[in-house]
Amino acid sequence: MILSKSDYKYHLASDKKALGRKKLSAKTYIKELVFPDYIWKFQKLLRKVEFAKNSRPTFFLKLKYIWLQFRFRKLSLKLGFSIPPNVFGPGLAIVHYGTIVVNANAKVGANCRIHPSTCIGASGGSSLAPQIGDNVYIAPGVKIYGNIKLANNIAITANAAINSSFEEENILIGGVPAKKIKEINISNIIKHIKT
Repeated sequence: MILSKSDYKYHLASDKKALGRKKLSAKTYIKELVFPDYIWKFQKLLRKVEFAKNSRPTFFLKLKYIWLQFRFRKLSLKLGFSIPPNVFGPGLAIVHYGTIVVNANAKVGANCRIHPSTCIGASGGSSLAPQIGDNVYIAPGVKIYGNIKLANNIAITANAAINSSFEEENILIGGVPAKKIKEINISNIIKHIKT
């Protein structure tokens, strides 16, 4: 959770590293003007909203928060993302445009790599949502729902449906309903992390 300016900078730097973004040179700056990276814009805006929401409220910060929320909602609708603030830890990498729906009560750790057509939500009218560990790879079409926990260093195959907890680390899970497929080294999938 972003509570200070240093937390904000750390989350932003971690997200930038996770997305593989390089330092801005004159060439890349011009490229960004012509062909903007809307996913990076979304992630920067997400972190700004989180910082403004969690900071001590002042009159001007409240006004800024309202303006940021408006921009955030507009960009979310454009990209198909329904991602509330304060869910994802540092190192978030949204890989492509497309529908991503996340419950506000879900918690996802650091270094999550998530693809489109993914849903992380509650089940059966409950407000309890998944609690997901660090270094998790979520392939396209994954549905994670219910009051469940996923351990660190897990990869989930495409179109898996997960409605039960997986406490074992360093595994690949998949299927409908999901089950353990094999043991893995997550750093082979999420390249920027060291395990």
